[in-house]
Amino acid sequence: MRRLLLVALVALVAASPAVAGVRISGVDTSGYPQIRLTVVSPTQPRVRENGTPLVGAQTANLGRAKSVVLAVDRSQSMTGRSLRDATAAARAFVAAKGGHDRIEVIAFGREALGLTKFSSSGVDADAALAGLRADSRSGTALYDAIVRAAGALRREDQPGHVIIVVTDGRDVSSTATLDAAVNAANRARAAVYAIGIAGPDFTPEALRQLAARTGGAYLEAQSTAELAALYARISDALVHTWQISYVTAARPGDQLELRAAAPGQGSATRRFLVQTSGLNHPPSVQAPSVLPRSAWRSGTAPAVLALAVGVLVLLAIWFAMAARHGSWLSARIAPHLGTPQRLSSRGKRRRQGQSLRKAIVATTENAFANVRQFRALQALLTRADLPLLASELLYICVGAGFVPALFAAVAGAPAVLSLLLMLVGGSLPIGWVAYRARKRAKAFDNQLPDLLITIAATLKAGHSFRQAIQAVVEDGAEPAAKEFRRVLTETRLGRPMDQALAEMGDRIGSKNLTFVLNSVTIQRQIGGSLAGLFDMVAETVRQRQQFARKIRSLTAMGRMSAYVLGGLPFAVAILISVISPVYMAPLWHSSVGHDLVGLGFVMLAVGGVVLRKIVSFKG
Repeated sequence: MRRLLLVALVALVAASPAVAGVRISGVDTSGYPQIRLTVVSPTQPRVRENGTPLVGAQTANLGRAKSVVLAVDRSQSMTGRSLRDATAAARAFVAAKGGHDRIEVIAFGREALGLTKFSSSGVDADAALAGLRADSRSGTALYDAIVRAAGALRREDQPGHVIIVVTDGRDVSSTATLDAAVNAANRARAAVYAIGIAGPDFTPEALRQLAARTGGAYLEAQSTAELAALYARISDALVHTWQISYVTAARPGDQLELRAAAPGQGSATRRFLVQTSGLNHPPSVQAPSVLPRSAWRSGTAPAVLALAVGVLVLLAIWFAMAARHGSWLSARIAPHLGTPQRLSSRGKRRRQGQSLRKAIVATTENAFANVRQFRALQALLTRADLPLLASELLYICVGAGFVPALFAAVAGAPAVLSLLLMLVGGSLPIGWVAYRARKRAKAFDNQLPDLLITIAATLKAGHSFRQAIQAVVEDGAEPAAKEFRRVLTETRLGRPMDQALAEMGDRIGSKNLTFVLNSVTIQRQIGGSLAGLFDMVAETVRQRQQFARKIRSLTAMGRMSAYVLGGLPFAVAILISVISPVYMAPLWHSSVGHDLVGLGFVMLAVGGVVLRKIVSFKG
């Protein structure tokens, strides 16, 4: 009867409002100059430092989107009913979690073991808790479990980080110390909520320190039957718990007074000294970054950064000197070119900007002139008939990739998304140029049979081959007229006709045109009737095009099947996710679901390659 009354009393306390007024439960200065303040308040509090409102503070409510690590003691002392009650209470907490909460389960006995990864679906966590068994070896690695949980939380992007630990004994087998566990939790911005199960070997002091020094709370259960009510009490407390992080201008050793107030709820004040001695970690100012924090903390980071700054300075000096040299040269030859025109200040600035741009472009062209990929990019621009240099397109790609990635990083997007935006944005200009090149080559192929017939008719009328090309230039359409006009211009400058035609074939990139040019070159070298050759080649090209169109029509059903089969999984996944997000949650938010998604992508890739081989034809 006494136990029933105690359980009812605990349940009444858990169901009652957990917060009355405002209370500062913890202040963490280990990440100096960043200070993390934990406030318990029914509404979002307003904080002042030495009477001045905070500027640039980041506020997170632990009851909203958060990452939670459930650390459950599975030592030998928990064997039997204690472990069953502990896992049942933890499973009830998982079942009642918010839709945006992510949970990971860690069990600790002789050593700490991670049973699941973070997931917004409770499937993995529930299965791991249901299958939890007591450790066969003696020992309780409480501090190791806290350090492991903190390490996992540091990789999480959720605004709230919480560690809930349940144990009935003291730490006896950890390699980490209490201070190391507290420091790890503070670096991860994690509040530790400790539940102690009273017993003969239980010492609550370590759990009290863990909770107090990380901004969490300590709760004690007289029996494992009370665990479910204590979990519910923690859930209610998290709704009213706020973590405020800000960068202070105070120096180490200064005394600060933090005052948290909520309208109509009162206020609370905490005075402390800013202390940073004895820390083994650098400041943990949380700022969005494309690179991981470990990259900036490495020993070679300062040297790499200094080298990068030096290279940028040298490039700036080089470009400035090149632009100045070009301006000096223009000024020296200007008197010999006639009366110079007076430019306004705006015109001078525009000309100086153009000179600097030309100097940068010319320097880049000279630096990458012998790179094969750079030459291929220039050939692609020529084939697309775009008035750009390869270096200009390169800078356009850099800008198109860097700008969206920068905005994504500033907005706090994940590093993977920023990198993906950078890759997609940088490849879009090249993709557009390639599309223009293919479209132009296809237009030339469609005009080729008519051009060959025109040349043959001109040759039959008694005109020369050059005059036949001139007729194509005068009567033909773009892009054929422009390309043959360039051939005539090159021949007037002294270039042999065969070389000019061969370069035109390389420039266009058409297989049919290459076939025609090879036939003409052979015929001009060995002699014979060019008019008859052009008639025969025109008929051959026309038949090849008709055959290609026929193949394309016969394989249209296969291509459409490939499009449908490739797009159907994505369409169905999006549709079901919109209609029933809960049904699709295990696929998106569990490790097994991620494996299935990866397997599906691999199978789609293999099927796409097979279907492409079936419907493609090279003739």
